[in-house]
Parts: sequence; C-alpha cells; structure tokens
Amino acid sequence: MTETFGFLLSDTSRLLRRRFDERARTHGATRAQWKALLGISQQEGINQGSLADILEVEPITLCRLIDRMEESGLVERRRDPNDRRAWQLFLTDKAHPVIDLLRETGMELTAQALRGIPDESITHLSEVLNRIRENLADAPQQQKDAAHG
Repeated sequence: MTETFGFLLSDTSRLLRRRFDERARTHGATRAQWKALLGISQQEGINQGSLADILEVEPITLCRLIDRMEESGLVERRRDPNDRRAWQLFLTDKAHPVIDLLRETGMELTAQALRGIPDESITHLSEVLNRIRENLADAPQQQKDAAHG
C-alpha cells in the first residue's frame, strides 16, 4: 500500500504528539497543559474564552484544565477590570521553570525526529510545510471569494 501525503503527515503528527506526551508525563505535565502554559506565556492576561479559541477547545474543557493548573500553582486567575464576568490568566513564578523544561523536552524530541536529515532538507521541508499551512489557512477565504464572483 502506498501511503498518501495526508496519511504520512497525519501519522507523523500523531507520533510526535504521542512521544511528547510520554516525555511530558515524566515531568508531571500534559501536552494540553503545555499548550495552555505556552499560550498564556505569549499573551499574559489573556481571558479564558480567547485562550480556548486559540487552543481550539471548548471553554468548559479549558476551564477544568485551568482549575487543575491553578491548584498546582502554575496559573493565577484575576478578574478582568473591563468585564466582571471574565477572568484573565497569568503565569506564576512556579510556571516558568516548567515551561523551560517542556521547551527543552520539545527541542530534544525535535532533534530525535530530525536525526540524520541534512539541514538543507529540514529548511526545505519547513518551507513546504509553511506553504501548505498558508494554502490551507487561505482556503476558506478563497472559496468565499469564488462564491461571490
């Protein structure tokens, strides 16, 4: 059976996620926590709804995740001064070493995944994947434009 491009891409992504989860668990974290911590670190003060949109999860799912991270002392919720119903998310001092450790874990996994592949091939692959991502990100707008002539 010849594997299609889509299958190879999907299966490679699945394996990367699985291997990262295995490594992250040894440090007491999950990939979902890592993604949330990274999202908060990039936008300190983001509200839960916006972070849920970025992570593409339901708000209630993120709420439970933030509850656990708050209990662990990694995240702090603060009332949004502009909206009493909303909570802003901030990292605690305890979160920064965890983020550093998980980044290091990600770099180690990337090094393992790319072992034996020449730098030029990695650069080319990155360019191709970025182009594919751009093509797919633009697809809904292109379809909308075509529908309106």
